[in-house]
Formats: sequence, C-alpha cells, structure tokens
Amino acid sequence: MEAAMPISRAEITTESGVKLIDRLCKHWAHKLDVEKSEGQARVTFEEGTCLMHAEDSKLTVALEALDDESLDRLEEVVDSHLERMAGKESLDIVWEN
Repeated sequence: MEAAMPISRAEITTESGVKLIDRLCKHWAHKLDVEKSEGQARVTFEEGTCLMHAEDSKLTVALEALDDESLDRLEEVVDSHLERMAGKESLDIVWEN
C-alpha cells in the first residue's frame, strides 16, 4: 500500500486573496503549470502541488508533496512568494500538517 503524500495547509487572513492568487499565478506561469479559475488556482511544482482558494477575508493554501522534505521546501517557497506579492500587507502564515 502506498503511503499518503504529506499535506500542509494554511489559512491566511487577508482581504486581497484574489489579487495574491492572480499575482502568484502570473509570476509562476512562466515556468510552472498553472490552472486558474475565479478565486482559485492550482500550481504544479516538480515536487508537489499548491492549491489556493480565496474567500472574502481569507486565503486558504493547501500543499501536497512527494515527501516531508519536499513539503518543507514548498512551504518556504510559497511563504516567501506570498510575502513578496503581498507588498506592504503583512501576512500571518501558519502551516499545519
């Protein structure tokens, strides 16, 4: 039986979830597989997947990776990119696995 892929998620309080998803998708679309629809997106990395879903006052990000090390790396990548795309807005990102 195959081991389940490790998963991590963060619920981030923000009014600009849709804007953040748009910016991230534009940024990552140059080198990654990005699928985007209204208020949500799926980005496929080499070592896993990032699902994002924006609601009125929060952005939910779920990561699924091949192994724990990849998950840690993905958390760092998504974290730093979210911070950068948020500009002046400070985001409180707490990953739960």
